Amino acid sequence: MMSAADAPPTTWHAILRQALKDNDVRLVTYVPDNVLRPLIDGIHADPFFTAFPCAREEEAVGIVTGANMAGMRGIVMMQTSGFATLPNVLASLPVAFQVPVLMVVSERGTMGEFNPGQAIVCRTMRPILDSMGIEHHTMTRLDEAAFMADRTIRQAFATRWPACLIISPLLSGARK
Repeated sequence: MMSAADAPPTTWHAILRQALKDNDVRLVTYVPDNVLRPLIDGIHADPFFTAFPCAREEEAVGIVTGANMAGMRGIVMMQTSGFATLPNVLASLPVAFQVPVLMVVSERGTMGEFNPGQAIVCRTMRPILDSMGIEHHTMTRLDEAAFMADRTIRQAFATRWPACLIISPLLSGARK
């Protein structure tokens, strides 16, 4: 009989946290975000991870790139608007030097968004990722979350290339 401790995770943030652990992603850098708060809180509560906030997304990418070059796997977490600051740093560092920087982006700018700036960045984020050849997947369903997170992380490290998981408001519930 399976105990509660052995049961598979049942929330998107618990599933993603477990996928990070299963793939030995120990360093978590982030720019604070309300949608990602349950994931951030769970990571801070788990001694497996080293986690801390950064002032800017570019700083987080630089830290994770350096950690990877030193042999530690890491991830950068942000919201859609923060992604808008990244094209130059992605093109000139992890893409140019083939470093598997993982990103998790909470999606804003869709489904009733009130902020036009968020909507613009949301419309440009995927074409920017495509133009750099960065694999990206939008997580929309809980029943696919574990597979999508695990395979995206594995592919990034196997190919030594950046990758991005986008957390859709269909999955997260987003902001009201």
